[in-house]
Amino acid sequence: MQFSTATAPYRNTFQQNWLLKLYSIVFLIGWLSTLLGTTDLANWFMENTLVIIFLSILVATYRKFTFSDLTYTFIMVYLSLHIYGAMYTYAENPFGYWMKEFFHFERNHYDRIVHFSFGFMLAYPMRDFFLNKMEFPNWVGWLLPIEITLSFSCLYELIEWGVADVFFPEQGIAYLGTQGDIWDAQKDMFMAFCGAVLITLIVLVLKKSLQRKGEVQTN
Repeated sequence: MQFSTATAPYRNTFQQNWLLKLYSIVFLIGWLSTLLGTTDLANWFMENTLVIIFLSILVATYRKFTFSDLTYTFIMVYLSLHIYGAMYTYAENPFGYWMKEFFHFERNHYDRIVHFSFGFMLAYPMRDFFLNKMEFPNWVGWLLPIEITLSFSCLYELIEWGVADVFFPEQGIAYLGTQGDIWDAQKDMFMAFCGAVLITLIVLVLKKSLQRKGEVQTN
């Protein structure tokens, strides 16, 4: 089995793809452990609602469109970061407290990590989808994931407001995790935007580098 990327002409089926099977098993075990170990069950269900929807869509559409192995790797890492945050609530995450103490931060920054990873980890899967399912031009595959990351970040902040203020006001503070920062939503969107821009630049540089090496070897 070969490790596929967005531009690879092949896709491994689930039966052949031991890596995707491994990801599925590890994630389900980790997901269950966060449920059993959570300190706030109501928040855990709120935080994981979008995870359930997202995974359901991936499973339901798998036969119609299979992502590359690199895409599933990015998705696995992002969802793992998210469910770990949901286990404790983002504002009370132990790793965030460790960073706060070690780097002398004024707040728990674990939420910033996950928002950054939203752009960094999911811009590539969007590129994979646009190039191979939608068959958009290559330049659209570079630009559109950045734009959608910013749009989705804004939409997520609106969803957070709706959930926290309208539907579950008693869980609002824990769910929002603003920690007293009035610009929290704007900073979260900026972090996601930076993540999407950074991964796009990294992939673009690596792609150009590999192309140059290929040209040198054929000369």
